[in-house]
Amino acid sequence: MSGAMQEEQEMSSEPISRRRQRSQAAIRVTWLFAGLGKYASLVAFCVILMLPLVVILFASFKSAKEYLTTSPITPPQDWLNFSNFGTAFFDGDMLQGFGNTTIILVASIVATILIGTMTAYALDRFTFRFKRVIFALFLIATLVPGVTTQVATYQVVNGLHLINTYWAAIILFSGTDIVSVYIFIQFMQSIPKSLDEAAMLEGASRFMIYRRIILPLLQPAIATVIIIKGIAIYNEFYIPFLYLPSPDLQVISTSLFHFTGPFAASQQIIAAGIIIVIAPTLVIFLLLQRFIYNGITQGATK
Repeated sequence: MSGAMQEEQEMSSEPISRRRQRSQAAIRVTWLFAGLGKYASLVAFCVILMLPLVVILFASFKSAKEYLTTSPITPPQDWLNFSNFGTAFFDGDMLQGFGNTTIILVASIVATILIGTMTAYALDRFTFRFKRVIFALFLIATLVPGVTTQVATYQVVNGLHLINTYWAAIILFSGTDIVSVYIFIQFMQSIPKSLDEAAMLEGASRFMIYRRIILPLLQPAIATVIIIKGIAIYNEFYIPFLYLPSPDLQVISTSLFHFTGPFAASQQIIAAGIIIVIAPTLVIFLLLQRFIYNGITQGATK
């Protein structure tokens, strides 16, 4: 007891400034280890994500002999060996795949923007019965796995005789998802309704208000939806593979899939094809990623 009391007296006699310095030093050490752990986890995560891409990039520049005799993480001897890219692009009919992808992508995005903005305009600006029910149905639709409806969807598309036509993919891609509607609604809520009222006093119709006022003010949201939807359509494989089986209608994703036939033994050519497919989306995402983040965050805060 006497020893404990003596220790308490010594601690109480210790200057307050010294105890404060000790606590600050402990806080700095804690922050140092926390920062090191954060950056170490980020570096490890980046390595895990980038390693497959690096392996594919190295393989795309290697010859067949070099690919078989070197390690996957060994850099190629000749970085100017573009023969694999030429073989993949021309022999794999990737030019046709890019053309078909462009047609489907442009048509689908235009339809998505029109349907999404009109839906958001009706839900935000009009008051009608069962408005909340419609919102709930949108949310419920996102919870239903797409695989469970594929049999019925295929029967409908086949009944309309749209198999092996661009319209099959365009119609399926144009189904407005809840993310696009949500982004448009959030932006639209930031547009004052007094603009609509002033335009109506000037004799403008509802459609004119939508076309002349609402649509131009939704440009940031439209840019965000174009990027997100465009990348999703570009990377889609299941719908083109199922509804566009004709070789003349293959898109870029199915063109790459067909490499497993004639180029199954030439992994370096398949790697070159993968780089060709990845390059456009990677460049677009790196250049426009700030629009994606700003569009989503602004739509969430407005």
